[in-house]
Amino acid sequence: MSYDNQDNAQEQKREQTEVWKNRSFPYVPMNGREPKPRTKSITEIRGPYYAMVTPTYTKELLEGMGEHVDGFKFAGGSFSLMPADYVKKLNNICHDHGVYVSTGGWIENLLVRAPNHIDDYIAECKKLGFDMIELSTGFIQLAIPDLLRLIEKVQKAGMKAKPEIGIQFGAGGDSTKAELEAEGTRDPQILIDTANACLNAGASMIMIESEGITENADPWRTDVAAKIMNEVGMENVMFEAADPQVFDWYVKNYGIDVNMFIDHSQIVQLECLRRGIWGMKSTFARITSHRDY
Repeated sequence: MSYDNQDNAQEQKREQTEVWKNRSFPYVPMNGREPKPRTKSITEIRGPYYAMVTPTYTKELLEGMGEHVDGFKFAGGSFSLMPADYVKKLNNICHDHGVYVSTGGWIENLLVRAPNHIDDYIAECKKLGFDMIELSTGFIQLAIPDLLRLIEKVQKAGMKAKPEIGIQFGAGGDSTKAELEAEGTRDPQILIDTANACLNAGASMIMIESEGITENADPWRTDVAAKIMNEVGMENVMFEAADPQVFDWYVKNYGIDVNMFIDHSQIVQLECLRRGIWGMKSTFARITSHRDY
């Protein structure tokens, strides 16, 4: 690519959407963020699980905040309880607002209960309009070669694979702190080696499970987060931020470009923090960036 073409491509990348150009109070300075589709500073929100996130709610949520949402994740296999057309409707609404849709980590349920239907599951996810299949191993032990085979299958089906990896065995769902403490935690190096093997196999990103790091961990294992950043790379991972104190800590320590998974109810609070227009005591008016877009 010539330098002129590179410059033109960069200018196109800097072009903001009409939605953002037409925001209210455009004269108030805010931190610049890469326009969608983003390669960093990605925000994925939880869809149906703790609450039934309906098509009407999703549509109205994205009409107001879709500029700041990159991904929408079903959780707990919630989509399996819904009519197929209803799932498609939700997925289409997300696509209309430039938001990818992820399955969440329900495949581990199939690996235990219906391993002979893994191919059927992947095919149906594609048919329903999912863009990404999360490959969670929070409740199960899955050998790395098997995980890599799943990544290959998802890619061949034309979707992105996102392994979810953590240091806490039994993580996910609503396990109690006492139950997780009884299980113990894995060596963080296992997480790092698994994550890098998955990335080398073509995984689009690695979801980092919060349990054992910032959830059900006292004190927080900030050393694990730092090791992941250093040995896997911030651009290659997405951290589950279970509550505002967690995503506040990540932004305060790693800046606005850290990728995070949050609840749909937290998107306004997180984006206020990323844009530098609000925050908690230690982050109010302290989060900034220097961008050309």
